Amino acid sequence: MTDYYEVLGVPRDATADQIKKAYRKLAMRYHPDVASEPDSAERFKQIGEAYEVLSDGGKRDLYDRGGDPMGRGGMGGFGGGMGGFGGTFDFTNLVDAMFGGGTSRGPRSRVQRGQDALVRLRLTLAEAAFGVTKPLSVDTAVVCHVCHGSGSAGGDPVTCRTCQGHGEITQIQRSFIGDIRTTQPCPTCRGYGTTIPNPCGECSGEGRVRASRTINVKIPAGVSTGNRIHLEAQGEVGPGGGPAGDLYVELGVQEHDTFTRKGDDLEVVVRLPMTAAALGTSMTLPTLEAERDDKPLEEQSVLIEVPAGTQSGTRIIVKDRGVPRLRGSGRGDLGVTVLVQTPTRLNEEQSALLRQLAELRGETSPEAHVHSRAGSKGLINWLKETFSG
Repeated sequence: MTDYYEVLGVPRDATADQIKKAYRKLAMRYHPDVASEPDSAERFKQIGEAYEVLSDGGKRDLYDRGGDPMGRGGMGGFGGGMGGFGGTFDFTNLVDAMFGGGTSRGPRSRVQRGQDALVRLRLTLAEAAFGVTKPLSVDTAVVCHVCHGSGSAGGDPVTCRTCQGHGEITQIQRSFIGDIRTTQPCPTCRGYGTTIPNPCGECSGEGRVRASRTINVKIPAGVSTGNRIHLEAQGEVGPGGGPAGDLYVELGVQEHDTFTRKGDDLEVVVRLPMTAAALGTSMTLPTLEAERDDKPLEEQSVLIEVPAGTQSGTRIIVKDRGVPRLRGSGRGDLGVTVLVQTPTRLNEEQSALLRQLAELRGETSPEAHVHSRAGSKGLINWLKETFSG
């Protein structure tokens, strides 16, 4: 009797995974379409028969006990399972082994889990920052309200006449390497093993229909664009009224007209008259909370103290008035950047006052002082370094 372990080059205690890997390697090497050796077709038959026996627990056990798993009695050789045109080679097993697939065995259930669904939801900056519960319209598959998921308008499913309830059909074709057997889902019952004589007219036997429904989605404080909310069992209902998949809500945050978000910080730009920046002032600045009716009045604004001599571009930090942290406690900061406005239109009295101020400060004919951030390197070198990278 042929030593199947020797044919595949594996030890007698080889695991199923080792056998599959050895077979995959040899089958791809000796396949008649790619091999150039004159005995490649015969080797391919031997390899296929060895895998057919060793990959089947029952056949392997019989072989290990000295029996003939191919049912050839004392014939020996390869006149049975793979030899000549009298045997049959399961091509489906070859594809499974070479490409990692797995053939189904027996009918599949009509009731299956539904697919996950993804929808997108737009939020304002205030909603993203402080959290909100929003209604969301979702168009998904739901259980058919007529047949309640059974797919039948009346009566139970009956055994498929084509596959006799197996859910699969097997075809055998003759070739020069022997009879090739392939297994595929039954085209009549689509692999279920049963057919529905009287399908539901509402869902056409699927047990589910598409419908729009509204759910309330709770958005936590501190979310940002790209975050997803996971809602379990809120996705597509499966075939046959099977359990629903999950729903993922992907969030997008709209740009704000006033505030810019940078991580957990908020940034805002305010314009101040030149005189206010020079003399110093205080101002009340509306915060992002002002857009929420559920926020206390005292949180809807903040008092900003601008010191005398504030220059344009100065950034004043207000602690803990930014966005609440999504994962953690506390909030970011509010950054207030001051832009000092120089008046462009002055009447005669205002011009006279400014000239008087300039005279008092000795600034009627000021010299230009170039401010260099380059230190001893000089302005030109600093500019080169700045704009080169």
